[in-house]
Amino acid sequence: MMNSYDPVTAGMDPAVVGRLSRAIERDLAAGRCDGIAIRVARRGIVAVDAVFGFAERATGTAIDQGSVFSVMSLTKPMTAVAIFRAIERGDLALNTPVCAIIPEFGILGKHRITIAQLLSHTGGMPFLLPNLPADRIGDLASTVAAICAISPVNRPGESVSYSARISYDMLGEVIRRLDGPDSRYRDVIARDILAPLGMTRTAIGLRNDLAPYRVPVVARNPTEMNRQLESRDRTVTAETELPGGGAFSTLADMHRFAEMLRLGGTLDGAAIVSPASLRLATRNHTGMMPNNTLAAQMEMRGWDTYPAYLGLGFFLRGEGVYFPAPFGTLASPSTFGGIGAGSTVFWVDPKSEISFVCLTSGLMDQIDSHLRFQKLSDIVHGSITE
Repeated sequence: MMNSYDPVTAGMDPAVVGRLSRAIERDLAAGRCDGIAIRVARRGIVAVDAVFGFAERATGTAIDQGSVFSVMSLTKPMTAVAIFRAIERGDLALNTPVCAIIPEFGILGKHRITIAQLLSHTGGMPFLLPNLPADRIGDLASTVAAICAISPVNRPGESVSYSARISYDMLGEVIRRLDGPDSRYRDVIARDILAPLGMTRTAIGLRNDLAPYRVPVVARNPTEMNRQLESRDRTVTAETELPGGGAFSTLADMHRFAEMLRLGGTLDGAAIVSPASLRLATRNHTGMMPNNTLAAQMEMRGWDTYPAYLGLGFFLRGEGVYFPAPFGTLASPSTFGGIGAGSTVFWVDPKSEISFVCLTSGLMDQIDSHLRFQKLSDIVHGSITE
């Protein structure tokens, strides 16, 4: 169902409605995914707000505006914002060694790893945490203990290895410890970010009141990672804490988060993070280094490697057109946002003043999902008329 709000007032071609609708319906008909919820706004004016397809194809349950999605790694920007709030309080700095906050982390070659390196995935930590029992996934204390007992897989600072969980789970523990010995990571995020923004249907972990509206994670493309995500989704509870990928949210709530970022850190009078922090966080901090975790997928497709273009908690559009650009090849180089496994994305283009959120059901292959979001994003960018 496509509901057009006011693309003309937003300075967009009203044909964007039909273009997006046709592209999405083609993907759903081909079985690439099961359902899509999408919201596009320009200068704060909602131009497109729509849902298509199934929350759960097997039961015929349709997506609606109340559907609650596992937003995967869109959790990471929330964690990053909480870290920058701590920097603004003077509690730590980007060059603070992680072991200054978590002493037990500073062994086995991890003593030099800094907060900035974890934020930018240059700390040398692995993609996933091995040997953590399934019943302990989502228990932050168990996760932190297991991370402290492993070594980096790369020399810190010398390469980009996207760390799906480990780096940001450690940052979540940094946030918790700075807040006090009895604090919980999820409570800090709720108090300092979600509540001020009015994100009432968002939580770290599957809050009990949100559970009836949950969109289950189903691997449409059953890669090993997607199967693991599908399995993890079956065990998530209100107590689950995954700072790298454990938030649940709705389309409207995630759009409020994106709008706060577009407006420099403040929305409806709620000051969440400073413009200075966001300017730094959304610069390229990985230079021309490629993202090593995508190397195998690039090789399988016969593609050359390309720069990771990572900020501090955010993906960046960067420069160039010869690689997948989930925020759109037509986006300005300053466009930034988040990408969640094979299912979720949000981005903000400061130059065109657009905020875009797309949450989906039915996990796709990661690169195929990037190309899907690139297509939808380019339709949006190409619809700007002024």
